[in-house]
Amino acid sequence: MYPVDYISTRDSLKTPAKFTDILLGGLAPDGGLYLPETYPQLSDAQLTSWRELLKDKGYAALAAEVLKLFVDDIPADDLESIAVRAYTHPKFSSEEIVPVTELGDGLYIGHLSEGPTAAFKDMAMQLLGELFEYELARRGQELNILGATSGDTGSSAEYAMRGRKGIRVFMLTPAGRMTPFQQAQMFGLDDPNIFNIALDGVFDDCQDVVKAVSSDAQFKAGNRIGAVNSINWARLMAQVVYYISCWLKITESNDQKVSFSVPTGNFGDICAGHIARQMGLPIDRLIVATNENDVLDEFFRTGNYRPRPSAETYATSSPSMDISRASNFERFVFDLMGRDAQAVAELFGKKVKAGGFVIEQDLMDQATGTYGFISGSSTHADRIQTIAEVEKAYGVVVDPHTADGIKVARGAQAEGVDTPIVCLETALPVKFSETIREALGREPETPERFAGIMDAERRVTDLPNDAGAVKDFITSSINNTEV
Repeated sequence: MYPVDYISTRDSLKTPAKFTDILLGGLAPDGGLYLPETYPQLSDAQLTSWRELLKDKGYAALAAEVLKLFVDDIPADDLESIAVRAYTHPKFSSEEIVPVTELGDGLYIGHLSEGPTAAFKDMAMQLLGELFEYELARRGQELNILGATSGDTGSSAEYAMRGRKGIRVFMLTPAGRMTPFQQAQMFGLDDPNIFNIALDGVFDDCQDVVKAVSSDAQFKAGNRIGAVNSINWARLMAQVVYYISCWLKITESNDQKVSFSVPTGNFGDICAGHIARQMGLPIDRLIVATNENDVLDEFFRTGNYRPRPSAETYATSSPSMDISRASNFERFVFDLMGRDAQAVAELFGKKVKAGGFVIEQDLMDQATGTYGFISGSSTHADRIQTIAEVEKAYGVVVDPHTADGIKVARGAQAEGVDTPIVCLETALPVKFSETIREALGREPETPERFAGIMDAERRVTDLPNDAGAVKDFITSSINNTEV
């Protein structure tokens, strides 16, 4: 272990913070997002040793080694124990934790949905649950987690935190905007430390309320408010691991490059790929796959970042990506702009609120050249067609988000990307039965572990799109619930 400090994307003074402090805090006090002061660099010898480690001891052992690069204030032995508890079978239905399978035609799927809620969010949330419980016990503190979900973050967070000592979870959802299966996963939980809130709005409204509450320093400190959304650095740190794992699984030597196609709306999943690439993992292209809410695709094609209001955010058949203001995008722009915190504060603290900003062409050349980003988008018709074609050609059924990723990956191949492309899976098809029925004319397979999930009683509180109302609910719930 060597010293690791974290800085905010908006802190021009670069005031350092330690991992366990930002773990429990989430958003920086200045409204920025935390990143390591410098990215650790992977050596050839390290990658070679990790290749054997993954084969011999599995995903948890690899995860522990990656964590040690980013965390210097938790003992190494404890990090190893935390990783083992987070990534276990049968909590994850595959002993590999993240299997990688070859579709064909240069395409692979990184299976990130083997966890308890059948979504890629489990990969980070299970680790986060262990880290939170460990650090809170060490400090003798409680934490009230406030989050927002467009589909899968909520259930992943709740399943990771349910029943944990010293933790309450308050999760905002856009009323009526999730699939019946996603709602059942969340609203069917009866754990006393879990609070579901259906907000009158879209996901971006929920995310804005989380930021508004978190920006009230007095309320946040007085009520011990923490975050599990991907604004929390620990989420991205956990996600870096599966980029490394997938790369190791489909390469034989350290000079082989791999590309990743990533369905994304909030820029968290693919931001972890950016970090892995900056660490020296041999990644060729990072392919941003969006749906009809194509703010990120527009940026990487034109340099124009134009977040859209709620009224212009479409409800689509890949709902976890129905996002028009990508929280983690600030982290990438911070790197793109040479870590100029003052410039980033101007862009995201002021210009985004005024409608957006445009990045100069020389920086956009760096985004696609130096940083390896390309992008594409897809429609409902594309998803239906892709799901049907993948099932016919390869005998594999994919969810609509993963279909977005595969469609855009094929487009990247047509435009000249010739390295193997790993399409990162978002969720299992069972969570999106209506779209699967439309594409294939039949219901998706329901894994045994989800039998009967639709029958549970629903527990959810409806609230207006108002940060004050959410604060009042949180305060009342804290006062009336022991954890």
